[in-house]
Amino acid sequence: MVYNKFGKNDFNVSLIGFGAGQIGEASLNEKDTELLLNEAFDLGITLFDTARAYGLSEERIGKYLKPYRKDIILSTKVGYGVEGIEDWTYDCIVMGVNRALNLLQTDYLDIVHLHSCPLNVLQREDILSALRDVKESGKIRSAAYSGENEELMFAVSCGAFDSVQTSMNIFDQRSIRDYTPVAVENGLGIIAKRPLGNCPWKYEERPFGNYAEDYWLRKNDLGLDYGDNWNEISIRYSAFSSGAHSIIIGTQNINHLKSNISYLEKGRLDESFEDEIKFKYDNVGRDWRGLV
Repeated sequence: MVYNKFGKNDFNVSLIGFGAGQIGEASLNEKDTELLLNEAFDLGITLFDTARAYGLSEERIGKYLKPYRKDIILSTKVGYGVEGIEDWTYDCIVMGVNRALNLLQTDYLDIVHLHSCPLNVLQREDILSALRDVKESGKIRSAAYSGENEELMFAVSCGAFDSVQTSMNIFDQRSIRDYTPVAVENGLGIIAKRPLGNCPWKYEERPFGNYAEDYWLRKNDLGLDYGDNWNEISIRYSAFSSGAHSIIIGTQNINHLKSNISYLEKGRLDESFEDEIKFKYDNVGRDWRGLV
C-alpha cells in the first residue's frame, strides 16, 4: 500500500481508502461487515470514509474498527439529518459532529466534510464558524468540504478548509483540471471519490435512472474502449494522475478490494494512455460539470 501525507494536515492516508456507503445497508450481515472492515485494515487501508447519510455505516465502523482507532483515519460528513434541528445550521453541524463521535466510538474525528451544500450555504459565517469551533475544541482535525464546481472552487481558495473531497475519474475531470491544482497550491488534502465513475462499462444499454447513467452517457461521448481493463485503467488514472492523496472505493466484496489494490502496484499509466484520455476529454467534455 502507498501512503501519502494529506496536504498540510499532520497525518498520512492510504492511497486507496474505503468508501463505506455500501456497508450502511441494513441487509448486510453484521458478521460479513466485521470481516470486510477488518480485512480492509489488514490490507493496509487506513482511510475509512463515511457519512451521516450512509445508514448504519458510522455505527458499524465504530463497532468493528475501534481496536485500531490510533492506526486509522476516520472521515465523515455532516450538515443535515439531526433530529429536531434544522439542516445546515450552526447547531446542526456541531450536533452532527457530536453524534458522529458517539457512533464512531471516538473522541476525535480526523476529517469532517460539509456534505455537498450549495454555495450560498457554504459561504455563510455561521456554517464556517461551526466547523472552526469544533476544530478548535479538538473534536476534528481537518475541516473539509465534499462537493463540486463553484462550491469546490470556493472551498479550495477561501482559506477556511483543510481538505476537500470531489469526483475525479476518466469521465469527470473538471476538478482535476480546474480545482485540485488550487487545492495543491494551498496545501489542502484531496480525496477523490468515484474513481471508477460508477462503472458505466457494465451496461450495454443506457441504464435509465441508475446511478451510472450520466457517466454512461459521458463514456459513450468520449468513445474510449478499454474492454476488460476498465477497472485497472480507471483506478490507476484516478490514483496517480488526478492530484488526489487518496481515492475512495466502496464495495461489499473483499476480493474486489484486493484486485483494486493490486492495480496500484503497477503504478502510473503509460504516458500514451494518459494523453489519450486527456485529449478525448479536452475535446469532448471540456464543458462538463462535476457530478455531485
